[in-house]
Amino acid sequence: MKLDILAFGAHPDDVELGCSGTLAKEIAAGKKVGIVDLTRGELGTRGSAELRAQEAKAAADLLGVSYRHNLGFSDGFFTNDKDNQLEVIKQIRAFQPEIVFCNAIRDRHIDHGKGSKLVSDACFLSGLRKIETQWEGKPQAAWRPRLVLHYIQWQEITPDIILDIGTHIKTKIKAVKAYGSQFYQTHANEPETPISSTNFLESVTYRAQNLGRLIGTDYAEGFTSDRPIALNSAFDLI
Repeated sequence: MKLDILAFGAHPDDVELGCSGTLAKEIAAGKKVGIVDLTRGELGTRGSAELRAQEAKAAADLLGVSYRHNLGFSDGFFTNDKDNQLEVIKQIRAFQPEIVFCNAIRDRHIDHGKGSKLVSDACFLSGLRKIETQWEGKPQAAWRPRLVLHYIQWQEITPDIILDIGTHIKTKIKAVKAYGSQFYQTHANEPETPISSTNFLESVTYRAQNLGRLIGTDYAEGFTSDRPIALNSAFDLI
């Protein structure tokens, strides 16, 4: 199955927080989208890896993605090494996305920056024919996504690109709320965290509103790129 977009997150919920409005908009337009989580989020203060997996499935169903997979890397301790790069390369080559979304280039959580670099490096390496990988027992062809974008997370990073998500903010908020163990709900014997506060949940909306304000729309999401974005015409910017 070929996907138009493959979105990576260091943890389940990263993609929902960072770019799910954009994913929902593209899915509504007929694009095929997949999500790959690098870790199970087993070090999260609240909930459990098993519960997070259930929440990830619920969020995927809400968004309508065609594929979701967890690579099971070690939460907090995964590294940008050959073995992990090859696992990401296999996912890229299997679904041949035109666009890849991945974590913020730097952030409060150390896994976000690590995940960003790991996926970005793997996107480049995936295009090298002499790197051999297999999928379901068959050799894979080299494939390099045409565009790699990094979404914005905790830190206020100045975006290179701002995408209008319009009414799909509603789907984004529903997908975020699917992670009830992490956000906004009070659980007995569960400590408060920076992301469990009402302020954090509300920030998802007011950040989207502020990014929308910058481009004259109601809601938007921001992204950065490691390289210049190529356009065929200046009118593509309109």
